[in-house]
Amino acid sequence: MGSPTDINQAIIETLYCEALVLADEVRSAFDLMPKRAGDEDFVRIALSVEGLRTTTRMMHVLAWLLNHRAYFSGELSEFQLRRHGLLPPDRPSDPEQLALLEPETCALIADTEAFHGRISRLDAAWRDRFVVRPDAVHRLRERLGREFGGG
Repeated sequence: MGSPTDINQAIIETLYCEALVLADEVRSAFDLMPKRAGDEDFVRIALSVEGLRTTTRMMHVLAWLLNHRAYFSGELSEFQLRRHGLLPPDRPSDPEQLALLEPETCALIADTEAFHGRISRLDAAWRDRFVVRPDAVHRLRERLGREFGGG
């Protein structure tokens, strides 16, 4: 019987499809650099910086999902997945850069941050299964040992 933190193939496939759609939206948004009068250079810089952060975020998520897909298809062992399938931490967007971008672009960036957050929580819950914790009796024995100087 599985626990709520179990990741199964159906969950991974659903998230993978969602990630592909989001990644395509990101590609489209940052391929088409809108022209704005005035602060055009600053807008281009903001688009470049946030575009790089956003595409990197999505590539990390896609790599994580692809590793899990490889595990479920038998191409990776659980050991390999645990060792090489860690999701890198996110680098949040810069509010000053976001202020220069169109609201639709900012919303898309926020969607990618939220998606990365979902995957990050899923990864943390999955990895938590592998943390070795002493059972209650062992912890009690350690505490008694410290209290009574027995070891």
